[in-house]
Amino acid sequence: MADHRLVARWPVQASRFILGTAFVMLTAASSLAADGSFVDDRGIAVAVPEGVHRIASVSYFAADVALALGLKPVASTYMVQGRNPDFLSDYMADVPEIGQRATPNLELLAQAKPDVIVAMRRYTEGNAPQYQAIAPYLAYNLELYSDSDRTIMQVATMLGKQDRAKQLNDDFKTHIEEIAAQAPQGVHPRFQIMWGGDAPWTFYSENMTAAILTAIGGENIAGHNPTPHIPDNFGLEMSLEADPDVIFVYDYGPDRPHEGNPIWQQLSAVKNGRVYYVGDEWVEAHGPIARELVLREAAHYLYPETFAMPDIKAEAEKIIPDVLN
Repeated sequence: MADHRLVARWPVQASRFILGTAFVMLTAASSLAADGSFVDDRGIAVAVPEGVHRIASVSYFAADVALALGLKPVASTYMVQGRNPDFLSDYMADVPEIGQRATPNLELLAQAKPDVIVAMRRYTEGNAPQYQAIAPYLAYNLELYSDSDRTIMQVATMLGKQDRAKQLNDDFKTHIEEIAAQAPQGVHPRFQIMWGGDAPWTFYSENMTAAILTAIGGENIAGHNPTPHIPDNFGLEMSLEADPDVIFVYDYGPDRPHEGNPIWQQLSAVKNGRVYYVGDEWVEAHGPIARELVLREAAHYLYPETFAMPDIKAEAEKIIPDVLN
């Protein structure tokens, strides 16, 4: 089963953020149990040893957080084999790969000898005992905008870097507000953000990247989640006939069946050259580096006459400390 098909079939948080003329960033403290262990998105308290230094990342999220906090991960999955994640610059070039994020190799993971494993819940929860046999294992949903601040802070707390994480969270809120203020007033480009496919999977405004686009003035054709209390409900299969101004497609490789749809060539976004196959930072946008770059790219794609396209690697290197442990 393709990686993007899995996203529709696993539980996600139903908590919502506030969007509108006043956009409010959720600032969440790390979830700690009474005994000092960490409660992940399974609701399980996980005891993590003091002095965590070796962190393994199942998805790029933990690698993103670790690098932003000045620590290089000891292992990571990849999104597409052989494709360097530009938003992490070249820092991942010598980090051992442990397979694709939906099918990590547990033997390679064990060889990395991590102190802690930080993973996407939907790909790993079914094998929780095997992960836990290797190292303390924490699983996060990493779907909604509301997942970002709190998971960054929890990982930072494990690493003893809470102050740095709070600053990153505060800075991101400020940058959203600044770009929203600079965006052309009264202009709200209609957008669709999706996985490509025969029936494209389109994300509601609560999803991380859709939330960023909406926060800076875009209008999501999928709208808000009408039933946030229902698990697995953070998007929908939507016809291409909605004809948005701008289309963002998560780039999962050369297979693009949606382009064979007879409607595709008739869409305004296609005719106007406003279809963007976006990089790995959009697929895994919850980390402090990825979300900053998505924000800056989104500003350019929505308002190309106002905002320049960022240099992905150069901007990432501004966030990652010069000295990594």
